[in-house]
Amino acid sequence: MRLRRLVLLVVATPLAVWGGLDLYLFALPSIDRPVRADAVIVLAGDRTPRLDRGLALMHAGLSGTLVISDGLDPQWPAANRLCAGGGGGAEAGAGAEAGFRVVCFRPEPYSTRGEARGFARLARERGWRDVVVVTSTFHVTRARMLFRRCFDGRVQGVGAHASLDRSLFNYVSEPAKLLVQVVLARGC
Repeated sequence: MRLRRLVLLVVATPLAVWGGLDLYLFALPSIDRPVRADAVIVLAGDRTPRLDRGLALMHAGLSGTLVISDGLDPQWPAANRLCAGGGGGAEAGAGAEAGFRVVCFRPEPYSTRGEARGFARLARERGWRDVVVVTSTFHVTRARMLFRRCFDGRVQGVGAHASLDRSLFNYVSEPAKLLVQVVLARGC
């Protein structure tokens, strides 16, 4: 009986800790209440909810510039329309009608770290000092951390609700990705 309790304790404790951290860091992370910024960036990934949230912030007048990571991907027609100005990093005319500029780029490497590095480069070139990062809610903690490492300015993290199937997968994978960033890949 004692052995059974010990085994249960050894198995249940790490699972409970994992579940609690998952809830705190990924299901209910700290989300910023965004204020005016030089740019709003929509990260690639769960595209429709992220782009919708980014556009809502733009229409609310949060910034004059919308940056879309991987917005030129032919599999993303809504972003393609906004990025209609052409090539990676080109300013597009589509958002100008709505009162904002659109800048699109393809991150290298194709990862959240690549997005943070690519945005930081754009920010240096354009003199941007603050950004609102729009990503899925489960991704806010890690994305904000990476952008703070790469961008020397104010970073605000905003979550968009991801589809349930995507969220369930990411509640398992995101803690591992965060652990790699915290322990192994600590720089920009």
